[in-house]
Parts: sequence; C-alpha cells; structure tokens
Amino acid sequence: MADFGINEMLEMQKALQDKYKDKWKPICPERGKDQLLWMIGEIGEVIDIIKKHGGEKASQDAELREHLIEELADVLMYYNDVLLCYGVSAEDLKQSYTSKFEKNMKRW
Repeated sequence: MADFGINEMLEMQKALQDKYKDKWKPICPERGKDQLLWMIGEIGEVIDIIKKHGGEKASQDAELREHLIEELADVLMYYNDVLLCYGVSAEDLKQSYTSKFEKNMKRW
C-alpha cells in the first residue's frame, strides 16, 4: 500500500477549494485564523468520541472507529487548508519538522 503524504493531501485540498471557489472564501492568510478555529472544533469532535467511549472501544469497534477516522480526516483537511492559507509547502513542513525532530532527539 502506498503512503498517503502531505503533497497528495495538499493537491486534493487545492482541488476542493477550487471546486467551491464561488461558494467559499478564498484561501489567503486572512482566512487562516478561521480554518484554525474550525480545525480545533474538529479536534474537539475526535476528543468527544474518545471521552465518551474510551480509546480502546474507539479503536476496536468498527463503526466507532470509522467515525473516529472520519473526524481525524476532517482535522487533516482543515490543517491542509491552514498550510495553503499561509503558503506552507510540503518541503517547508519537512524541513521544519526534521529540524524540530532533531532538537527533540537531543533534548533529554
């Protein structure tokens, strides 16, 4: 199975934004705050599932797991919108993530 990476997600999100460009506000830095707030709302939905049912059940019950994964996908969609709003490329993210990883590997 092939990996599902940030480049693919960003391309899909661009296509979604393009499809609804006449209905949705344009992707730009001013919209970034709104997308972050929507993402936080979706994170809350993920937390609610786990809080109400427990992590074990959320990961093992097929229907509940499907709902959990759907909400996680919503989080990623808003996350990718935020990247688009601020012009963050997959390469930018990789460089920063790698640098942070290296710092954390030396931290303790």
